[in-house]
Amino acid sequence: MKQTLNRLFEHQYLNRAEAKEILTKMAAGEYNDSQIAAFISVFLMRSISVDEFLGFSDALLDLRANVDALAAYNPIDIVGTGGDNKNTFNISTLSCFVVAASGYKVAKHGNYGATSVSGASNVMEQHGVKFTADVSKLEESLDKTNIAYMHAPLFNNALKVVAPVRKALGVRTFFNMLGPVVNPIKPKRTVLGVFNLKMARLYSYMYQQTDVDYSIVHSLDGYDEISLTGDFKIINKFEEKICSPEQIGFTRCLEKDLDGGATPEDASRIFDNVINNVATPAQKNAVIANAATAIQTINPKLSFEECATQARESIDSGRVKETLERFLVLNT
Repeated sequence: MKQTLNRLFEHQYLNRAEAKEILTKMAAGEYNDSQIAAFISVFLMRSISVDEFLGFSDALLDLRANVDALAAYNPIDIVGTGGDNKNTFNISTLSCFVVAASGYKVAKHGNYGATSVSGASNVMEQHGVKFTADVSKLEESLDKTNIAYMHAPLFNNALKVVAPVRKALGVRTFFNMLGPVVNPIKPKRTVLGVFNLKMARLYSYMYQQTDVDYSIVHSLDGYDEISLTGDFKIINKFEEKICSPEQIGFTRCLEKDLDGGATPEDASRIFDNVINNVATPAQKNAVIANAATAIQTINPKLSFEECATQARESIDSGRVKETLERFLVLNT
């Protein structure tokens, strides 16, 4: 690691094999927290290269737990890189439940918030969810509720090893970038929110080399999701375009409308308000817009308006509330 750090401090780059080897050794506990922190910090001062990104991804996918049985469900994941410093409520996680309530299979891969008050695992824990890597339990959840939740550290030792360092640093790291692409199921459908356009390009380049049906979203004012606070970009295998909230049938909202609060309890209350259909219009619409993007990723022949109608009906009808209730019976 000392030799590697000296190279990186001299502005050199790792090739794909070197990047894979370092992360593999990190997962095996060969480096101490100080070395890990120093290594991570390099990528706060310069951009990660495509080869480095692919090498890190290779390592994490090689180290993942075997959950191949879940791939048969062909689920979608809706996930953001995090690290946008916007402290939003749990829009992606809520969107997952809305999509599940709309009749589609969802495998949500998440973790505790590293740069925000409440990550997906925080809000699940607030609801008493007991995380599991038991494939039979995850299959039962998919069968009975259309959604399974996978707490990332249980499925990859590397993420577990670096978790304390990430939390102590409290800043965006390249693990924010890796998390969305190392879902152990390796889903063939995904909606990925990113916090800048450079990262959108990186993911787009990567997904073009796969058979994944993907939608990469980025709000131009910095959100790693469709925030409806301004224009946003969407990239998929068919097109790349910039849309305004008004173009997709929504009212523009303000940044403060999406704030997740000061504590995990605050974020959990907003989560429940959306589920129970008593949230503010801005909160509800942000969830619907992201859920609709996922539904359109699954059904590209449907218009966005048709997908948004499906998502809205899932909330208005109470189906999303019923879905969460069934999910909690199985997972708490």
